[in-house]
Amino acid sequence: MIDFSVLDLVPVREGGTLEEAYAASAALARTAEATGCKRFWIAEHHAMEGIGGGATSVVIAHIGQATSTIRIGAGGIMLPNHNPFVIAEQFGTLAALFPGRVDLGLGRAPGAGPELQRALRKDLHRAAELFPQDVAELRAMLSGDPELPIRPTPGFGADVEMWMLGSSLFGAQLAARLGLPYAFASHFAPTHLDAALALYRRDFQPSEALEKPRVMAAMTVFAAETAEEAELIASSQAQSFVRLRTGNPGRLPPPVPGYRDSLPPQARAILDHIGEASAIGTPHDVRAKIEAFVDRTGADEIMLSGATYAPEARIRMLELVTEAMG
Repeated sequence: MIDFSVLDLVPVREGGTLEEAYAASAALARTAEATGCKRFWIAEHHAMEGIGGGATSVVIAHIGQATSTIRIGAGGIMLPNHNPFVIAEQFGTLAALFPGRVDLGLGRAPGAGPELQRALRKDLHRAAELFPQDVAELRAMLSGDPELPIRPTPGFGADVEMWMLGSSLFGAQLAARLGLPYAFASHFAPTHLDAALALYRRDFQPSEALEKPRVMAAMTVFAAETAEEAELIASSQAQSFVRLRTGNPGRLPPPVPGYRDSLPPQARAILDHIGEASAIGTPHDVRAKIEAFVDRTGADEIMLSGATYAPEARIRMLELVTEAMG
């Protein structure tokens, strides 16, 4: 049986508020728990009007309070934006508040321009170069290494499940070397998916945390009773993605009928590329596409991603997908 989980960017829609976005994320997390999903992750993004997960650990605590059994965590924390000691404290706190439920996915790409670098008081290029050392340091803190000169409290020896995230070969190499589970961001960057998974499995070195490779792959999924309705609700995220890639990001817009057909070839090519790891259609269609993706990747777990303008559509979509997948 393959596991299914949910990645939430805490979308803030046009005409909506942050308060509504956080309430919608909590409702989606409760649905994920009720439908048997394994984990619910929040993604870290900064200075983006349409995404509410900037204070990632705080939002994770909000999700933890709204649920009782599902694993909660970050998908992921962009470690170059932070220092390992503070992240150990934050996730050690979460582990104490929600015992046995906390995940920490780590990514290297800060996704930040010069303005954000100044705001964070960080040399993000240099911080990205130090990423492997920072991961090792953070792991030592969370695993309770007795040789550490200073111990984060909370955080030292905390029960936190670490994951390595990636969209290139770098993360796969590091995850294999450290013996960590590996999650590939194929929902928005599918180019290196097959090569990264092959490298990770080939070079994997067992660790105390993990005896054999464990792979998670992310998919963009939109399901509805009809294929036409699924394409319609998917158009909000499609608009957001095209706007982001063309330098005009904003809040999640309302759906537009026939949006893809209205695009020029260059913009349509952007959506076709990320569509390599997507499933849009009826529950039957979505199941077939997910099964084909699992056959291709051999993934142990699929992370479902997809933002809808109407929060209730996202809940219904998750119900349809998990029911279709059994």
